[in-house]
Amino acid sequence: MSRRSTALATALSLLVLGSPLITGCSNFSADMALSSGGQKYETGDYKGAIDDYNKAIEINPQDAATYYNRGNAKRRSGDYQGAIADYSKAIEINPQLALAYNNRGLLKDDLKDHQGAIADFNMAIEINPQLALPYTNRGLAKDALGDYQGAIADHTKAIEINPQLSTVYYNRGLAKRKSGDDQGAIADYSKAIEINPQYALAYNNRGVAKGIGFSDEKGACDDFKKAASLGNEYRINWLNSEEGAWCRNMR
Repeated sequence: MSRRSTALATALSLLVLGSPLITGCSNFSADMALSSGGQKYETGDYKGAIDDYNKAIEINPQDAATYYNRGNAKRRSGDYQGAIADYSKAIEINPQLALAYNNRGLLKDDLKDHQGAIADFNMAIEINPQLALPYTNRGLAKDALGDYQGAIADHTKAIEINPQLSTVYYNRGLAKRKSGDDQGAIADYSKAIEINPQYALAYNNRGVAKGIGFSDEKGACDDFKKAASLGNEYRINWLNSEEGAWCRNMR
């Protein structure tokens, strides 16, 4: 197979893993505002969630959980610097809050401060070595720095802790492919698909690995077609790509 993985290969993106909301406070009014903020966050009303968390902080300015949750809402709304400030405040109040280090590390990684991100993931792991997320997120930061073997090791550790995280297999597959292990990458994408049969990215990138690494043209086309059937972004790529025309003409 020629390097037909052009338009569809643009989906070779890493998937970072954030952390959920947490509870806190001990004041009834603050608890109500924190609960309301959590409900709004879950429905995607991040501005409303931030307003509620602001009220909770006015009532109880020393609750780490509220700053952490407001940081999550700010991150979702695109206010990265505000989110980092909130995670930092949560850590100042509670230096053992591993999830705040993890999420602050995610933002540093997004801002290309990969070494700073790794330092935060290291702290999260030191505080709670049984959390899978900081390992795989540290793996993503190492991947960005070109340390593919270090990335693979971190993703593998995350899988040992939680073998049902399809995104971790997917991310390890990306690192394996970058390190030249196409067969290992295909195995990881396949495991991600086994856990989540609707995983369009995994189908797409398995197709890339099959086609480029093993010249499995039919297998690659089958995967590209499946990816295109699962999401509009892949269907658009499919309809407008060389791969789409090529695969449709296959017998």
